[in-house]
Amino acid sequence: MWLHPLTLGTARVTSLTDALFRLDGGAMFGVVPKVLWEKLIPSDPNNRIPLRINPLLIQMQGKNILIETGMFEGDEKFQKINAVVRDQTIFESLHALGLEPADIDLVINTHLHYDHAGRNTTQQDKQYRATFPNAQYFVQKTELEEASHTHERNRASYFPELWEPLLATGQLELLTGHTELLPGLSVTPAPGHNLGMQIVTLEQDGQTLVYTADLMPTLHHAPYAYLLGYDLYPVTCLEQRKKFLPQWFAQGAILAPPHDALHPFGRLEENSKGGFLAKPLE
Repeated sequence: MWLHPLTLGTARVTSLTDALFRLDGGAMFGVVPKVLWEKLIPSDPNNRIPLRINPLLIQMQGKNILIETGMFEGDEKFQKINAVVRDQTIFESLHALGLEPADIDLVINTHLHYDHAGRNTTQQDKQYRATFPNAQYFVQKTELEEASHTHERNRASYFPELWEPLLATGQLELLTGHTELLPGLSVTPAPGHNLGMQIVTLEQDGQTLVYTADLMPTLHHAPYAYLLGYDLYPVTCLEQRKKFLPQWFAQGAILAPPHDALHPFGRLEENSKGGFLAKPLE
């Protein structure tokens, strides 16, 4: 079972999962040649590489905080295109920790793509309702604006049923810029993958943990040039990586990537070219 716990100060952090899936390796590494990226993550005959949906549970100050909600359920065609394998769901992950959806107090969406916010809502009696009925959901205002006004490059990533019911019930809170949600727990805009993405930082007793969102989807994406073909604003994304990665390295931050199929946590190391590599946390 994919349940990987850490303790930072008085906070308990657990990497959860909701599915395995596959995406095109070239799309996941952009301009990096296959001869290089396939040494890191071998592809299948359809050129797809294995990825995982890795939400994060933070338990602190009497609150259960969920970062990301999982992969959209979708129909048979959706499951086939994304090669989704539900080897463990987020519901099974939470249940193993003695929690149910009603126990979640806060949900943080780094952005509203279907593989990050896919379990925000659940279809019940032909209507979509909040999967976590007692939770307040948080997302950047810029992200909701982008999700609500799509174009040909991003339309396939956004499903309105994942946030519109939350707006109707008042459960979706829109943030503007860096925000501290609880003492030691904050979100910070990190545009590039799209305009409204945010990363999540937990600081406890001199230790730092960062949920990297798609700024660094796996530990293999630490080198600056290893950008996603899915990034809508790649130069902006590169600028953000050059801003944040040196900070994370200097802090000795524990990194939690959202899509690494094997490693829930890692840390940065300098490479010989003045950039960084990421190694799994021992």
